[in-house]
Amino acid sequence: MQSAMKTPVEPWYKHLWPWIIIAMLATSIALSLTMVNIAVNNQDSLVSDNYYEAGKGINRSLDREHLAQELKLRARLSFDELTGEVDLRLTGNSRPATLTLNLLSPTLESQDKHLELRASPAEPGRYTASLDAAVKGRRFVELLGEENGKTWRLFEEEKVAPGGSFDLGDEPLSGDEAERP
Repeated sequence: MQSAMKTPVEPWYKHLWPWIIIAMLATSIALSLTMVNIAVNNQDSLVSDNYYEAGKGINRSLDREHLAQELKLRARLSFDELTGEVDLRLTGNSRPATLTLNLLSPTLESQDKHLELRASPAEPGRYTASLDAAVKGRRFVELLGEENGKTWRLFEEEKVAPGGSFDLGDEPLSGDEAERP
């Protein structure tokens, strides 16, 4: 009988493939830990933690929008490019002393603008305010007012631009109501 010669087997750490597999596993663990760190330290402002309160808020918003429809409210909103003045013409059965205008960015809360519009004593239905910086781009436009202790709301998504104007409400304003001074 002949004795078979055994070839020496190299230890595992001298082979290339185990190191490639270990590198892939180490990379995936490092990337996973990085993603967990980013998720924990950077909270997403678009996600609501309290779904019940958000649902109640939706119902309140619908009630306020129905009140605006009952009062037959319409508004024409204009932005003056040079002065930054916001001019609002309100028609319908409500004339509060002040209105709240919210220009809400769909994605960045830091770009939201909140204005208090004051009634013009000379012109009924005209409200004005000043913007500190130009607003442009897609915005959710929310106009809030109060009538007999109840809050009404006009709400639409619009493309806002300096020097631009648009209508809020079910139907666009017509004729003299839509003209600028």
